[in-house]
Amino acid sequence: MPRRANNRPKTPLKRARPGISTRKNPAPTKKAAPSKRTGQPARRRKPAARKRKANPGNWRRIFGRMVYWGMVAGLWLGLIGGGSLFFLASDLPDTSTLWEVERQPSVTYVDANGRQIAVRGAAYAPPIYVDEVPQHLIDAVLAIEDRRFYYHFGIDPIGLFRAAIKNARQGGVVQGGSTLTQQLAKNLFLTSERTYKRKAQEVLLAFWLESRFTKKEILALYLNRVYFGRGAWGVEAAAQRYFAKPARELSLAESAMIAGLLKAPNRYSPTADIARAERRATIVLDVMVRTKRISGAERDAAFAQPVHVRRSQASPAASYFVDWLAPKVRELTGDVDADLLIETTLDLGEQRAAENALTSVLDDKARARGANQGALVALNRDGAVRAMAGGLVYADSQFNRATQANRQPGSAFKPFVYLAAIEAGLSPWTVREDAPITLGDWQPQNYSGKYAGDMALITALAKSTNTVAVRVANEVGRAKIAQAAHRLGIVSPIGLTRSMPLGSNGTSLIELTSAYAPFANGGYLAKPYGLLRISTREGDVLWERQVPPLTQVLTPRAHDLMNLMLQRVMKDGTGRSASLGNRVSAGKTGTTNNFRDAWFAGYASGHIAGVWVGDDKNRAMQKITGGTLPAQIWKSYMKEALKNAPPDLPAFPQAEIMIASAPNPAQSIAMADANSPTPPKPAPPQPPSAKSDDPLGDLLGSLGD
Repeated sequence: MPRRANNRPKTPLKRARPGISTRKNPAPTKKAAPSKRTGQPARRRKPAARKRKANPGNWRRIFGRMVYWGMVAGLWLGLIGGGSLFFLASDLPDTSTLWEVERQPSVTYVDANGRQIAVRGAAYAPPIYVDEVPQHLIDAVLAIEDRRFYYHFGIDPIGLFRAAIKNARQGGVVQGGSTLTQQLAKNLFLTSERTYKRKAQEVLLAFWLESRFTKKEILALYLNRVYFGRGAWGVEAAAQRYFAKPARELSLAESAMIAGLLKAPNRYSPTADIARAERRATIVLDVMVRTKRISGAERDAAFAQPVHVRRSQASPAASYFVDWLAPKVRELTGDVDADLLIETTLDLGEQRAAENALTSVLDDKARARGANQGALVALNRDGAVRAMAGGLVYADSQFNRATQANRQPGSAFKPFVYLAAIEAGLSPWTVREDAPITLGDWQPQNYSGKYAGDMALITALAKSTNTVAVRVANEVGRAKIAQAAHRLGIVSPIGLTRSMPLGSNGTSLIELTSAYAPFANGGYLAKPYGLLRISTREGDVLWERQVPPLTQVLTPRAHDLMNLMLQRVMKDGTGRSASLGNRVSAGKTGTTNNFRDAWFAGYASGHIAGVWVGDDKNRAMQKITGGTLPAQIWKSYMKEALKNAPPDLPAFPQAEIMIASAPNPAQSIAMADANSPTPPKPAPPQPPSAKSDDPLGDLLGSLGD
């Protein structure tokens, strides 16, 4: 196929001659000189790049930028720092009244004989100066609180580093790095909250104190204003409170004990636990030897010197009683700007007997069996509290197990079951069968797992037989039992469950003890109380207890027969280990499921006392029943409390004795029915239930004492 002709005119290309440029006005070029070696034209070499010299202007620009941004950063840091200081200082307290002390009213509690129990509220003494106190007191405080006090400026970097190293080795906070000046700032101006803001404010105030006062003035402020426990503010008040002497007369051993209080005033108080306070004082003396403030011989001499703590303050468990009264005192007095004197019903002798009974019985062996805590409360006939120990060691736990703990009383509740039976017309010699019983899906069992057949009620209570108690409750009616218990002094709710007669409803120790009082006082209600009179130190009476009218809650027949039955418990029943020998006594034991609670409540010679033993975490004990440790505690307390009281024998009407002691059970039932105008009707049985209505108490059916 022929190619298509191209009609465009062809322009011949011009060949460029060597050395001639085809560009217009070409620049003249220089021929390269021939090489001497080859004879050929040498190639032109590119000119070498010239090295630039450093320009001084660049360094000036860099330096200028650094200065500029440094000024910007400094300005921002200044603004942030100033703002932070303003924020921290905006709510700092007023320091203009540093030396002024606003004295707060004190509240002094005394027992029924006028002996001092405790002092609450702030107690201040006249200020003292450093030169007025013994040097060993100053040395003891500095050795244990701030060894480098005279060498730092408010904070101690060396002390902080040393504390950090020790804490890291121990894996926890075992040593603090705060100086005495920081402690003073916190105690005077700040709260104890653990925040970074509070710590920063503490440092600022420490710097301010160091710049404003001399070291001696700071030390004097510290000694006069720091808290030493038991309401004592300042070393002078502490010396008077604990040792009944001025601070200038403190011995080395007493000074070490005072200095030891600063770590934890209430915990190391010699009135709370003298043994713990002595151990803490020993640590202080050892540190004084290591820091060469005293010699080893001086320390040994201090060890050999006895420390006499003020006796009126040496009943630490009485603080449970004071805590119980304090809200009522505030309610009755309001805002009174005066020192108060609170006269109470407590007896310090009986209080110490209660404390000794608890601590002596609940020893290491008892605690190894799970009996880690206990409580005791004692009343007289009208409900006045004579002793109250809410726990083993008040300094370890301020929870009052005598008034605040709500636990199941177990078989200690059974007296109210039999009281309702007696009020329904039965007698102690009424016979009921000790045999298996089934209520719905619940079948209570005796502690021994055995059954004795026909049994008199007096024996059933003495042996704490569960099946008989359940039969009687079902016959009399659980509502009648609850009414009887409430009438005698139980204020906690009582659920009408199947296990109620076995003590499945919770109650407090003071409630249960007061509910036993009508058995001991002739049948009258005895509400527990502890206040007698509130007055000012000047003698103005603000409040005084008015004796309420007597309320009879038991008929003479019920009172006498219940005494006969409860005395039988002590003679040959579950409470025989608590028997007081020739002194007539009565009471009842109680044990709950898996031995979680053990109780004993009873009375003798007009003294009523209740004891609880258990574990705060509700863990099971190792076969500790109410007839073991609680009965021993009760007996120990009663023997001491009644050592000067003459024994008394209750008198019973002859007709009731005839009924109660009738040898023929059928005759006693007939006589009891004859005395009852309306024979009791058995309560309808509990209908079967697939699901228990009392899951917490159903297991009580397998327990007794």
